[in-house]
Amino acid sequence: MRTIDIHAHISPEGYVNAIAKGESWHGMTADPLSIHRNNPKTAWTPDERLADMDSLGVDVQVLSTNAYFYNYDKDPAMVTVMDAEANDHVAQLTKDHPSRFSGFCNLPMQDIKAAIAELERGMTKLGLKGAMIGDHVNGKNFDEKEFLPFWKAAEQLGAVILVHQGGDTVVNARTSKYHLPNTIGNLAERALSFASLVFGGVMDACPDLRVCLCHGGGYTCYGIGRMDRGWQVRQEARVNIQHPPSAYLNRFYYDCLTHSEEALRMLIDSVGIDRVVFGTDWPFDMAQDWPVSWVLGLESLTQDEKEAILYRNLENLLGI
Repeated sequence: MRTIDIHAHISPEGYVNAIAKGESWHGMTADPLSIHRNNPKTAWTPDERLADMDSLGVDVQVLSTNAYFYNYDKDPAMVTVMDAEANDHVAQLTKDHPSRFSGFCNLPMQDIKAAIAELERGMTKLGLKGAMIGDHVNGKNFDEKEFLPFWKAAEQLGAVILVHQGGDTVVNARTSKYHLPNTIGNLAERALSFASLVFGGVMDACPDLRVCLCHGGGYTCYGIGRMDRGWQVRQEARVNIQHPPSAYLNRFYYDCLTHSEEALRMLIDSVGIDRVVFGTDWPFDMAQDWPVSWVLGLESLTQDEKEAILYRNLENLLGI
């Protein structure tokens, strides 16, 4: 049995080399924020990374550039160039180690035409599998009409879009204490992304769209009953959709990073085992220490369910 990790991060080689020389990279420097956001392991050599993967029992990582590099608030032309360089780096790693690495694009989501062009280049020229994007773009949710061409393009290309927070969350406005923007805000962001794509009609407009929500989809499954109730009793919740939000749960994919066996069991029972995939958040502190062993040790999961999560579902989803 092999394991495939859909949620593993990397720093672009150009950034790592520039910072080592004391230089900036597309305007990015080694300030305290970047040091905080970038675990040194993301800058490891391929051999160092592979050795760590072996120690964890992970056979394949689907590489995504750290969320620190979204830069949606920066000049789109500069970020487009930065993303292309980052994506070239990820693609080269997949070519150098085709049995160990696959990859996602980083995209300039503040410029939808540029984002579509880079996604197409990444998939058709570089062999990448889709893209990792944030939960919003400078405060705009993905049900805004300006984003629909992107979702249509992703659907047509067969891209997998991995949704992962970046920067401020809805919690930041009230507190930065206790790591709550990550432990609570992160999960709230994912529920907002689900709700925006569903209530906004994006999933109906793009029936073959493939979206994976990191961190088990956040609070989505726990709160789906309340979303359904809102759809039942409020007309504005039914403007774009004819079915309750719960009918869309199995339209998304979700990584298994719930930090709770009970939550993972609920996720599986809510969305179906074929929609849950293995994701670790390597190498950051909120990752499971021994993620493969954690999944294999869960008593409430059958062996078939464990194998579906650890590799079968991602083989089917990504064609690996």
